Amino acid sequence: MTLLAAATNESLADLSNKLVYASMAVYMLAFFAHITEWVFGSRSKVGRTAAALTPAAAAASAPAVQVRTKGGGTAVLDKPKVVTRAASGARDVPDGPGAAGGTEKGDLYGRIAVSLTVLGFLIEASGVVSRALSVERAPWGNMYEFNLTFSTVAVGAYLALLALKKNVRWLGLILVTSVLLDLGIATTWLYTASDQLVPALHSYWLWIHVSTAIFCGAVFYIGAAGAVLYLFRDSYESDLEAGKTPGRFRTSVLERMPSAATLDKFSYRINAAVFPLWTFTIVAGAIWAGDAWGRYWGWDPKEVWSFVTWVAYACYLHARATAGWKGRKAAYLALFAFACWIWNYYGVNILLSGKHSYAGV
Repeated sequence: MTLLAAATNESLADLSNKLVYASMAVYMLAFFAHITEWVFGSRSKVGRTAAALTPAAAAASAPAVQVRTKGGGTAVLDKPKVVTRAASGARDVPDGPGAAGGTEKGDLYGRIAVSLTVLGFLIEASGVVSRALSVERAPWGNMYEFNLTFSTVAVGAYLALLALKKNVRWLGLILVTSVLLDLGIATTWLYTASDQLVPALHSYWLWIHVSTAIFCGAVFYIGAAGAVLYLFRDSYESDLEAGKTPGRFRTSVLERMPSAATLDKFSYRINAAVFPLWTFTIVAGAIWAGDAWGRYWGWDPKEVWSFVTWVAYACYLHARATAGWKGRKAAYLALFAFACWIWNYYGVNILLSGKHSYAGV
């Protein structure tokens, strides 16, 4: 019976590996579909954002984006929202029409890209579940398993926002690209064969503490992506406001993004929403440490950098709420906080030694 169970577990582990590689193939197709969406959504008229920066346009309502259909009629794809206050308080700019650029063909490829992303997510999630079944535990015992779950949750959060009718399809290309990078690192450098946990991890707190840590990181990543795009879009809007003429490629891409104000607000809301859960993650880790090692806090590298990350995000939220930080300063602080999380995720696990050294590489 033991030999049968071992053979079954080995088969499940092999299935998990195949599913991971299959998901990478599907994500690659989604990547090309997103690229095609941006290419076919490229518009010849590039003055929409520039016109929106004029006082007359700022006072007007943004029209619905219409496209010509084959039958000669029109169809509404999107209704960009007019932002009443920019991050700097000086610009009123409507959101761009998205990667599809208001074209029917671009929108078609965008929908194909989202469908492929859903398929890739389902395959990758099945790989995570197969990995868990093969080891008969939570699939978070080493960095390889962390990476698989991290990318799965990040894609799941993105798809959940889409399901809630949030205007986040612009995030698709960046997300799929980073997920492919994450899975490439996992399968190339971080792969660890299925094995049992070290004694300290045998606890129900593994399901609570590690799952919330991975979820927080995945959502923080989405907030960081919004902050990065905000910096590019804000620079673009500033150049237009100053009378400069951005390059054709830069214009074609950035004019279709949400306004700087929208991206700034998006990043802030994402980070603010998940910060309480990150606080709970640290508290849960301290309680688990008390059960496992007889002390709640020992200044282990992982504990230190988890706290540093918490302080960085707390400073970001505090500055936004009290000091009135908006725009670039807030974006830089948000990216610094996420960099702390990334260091805690990769650097501490791989390069530093401590009681949390479970990287498996």
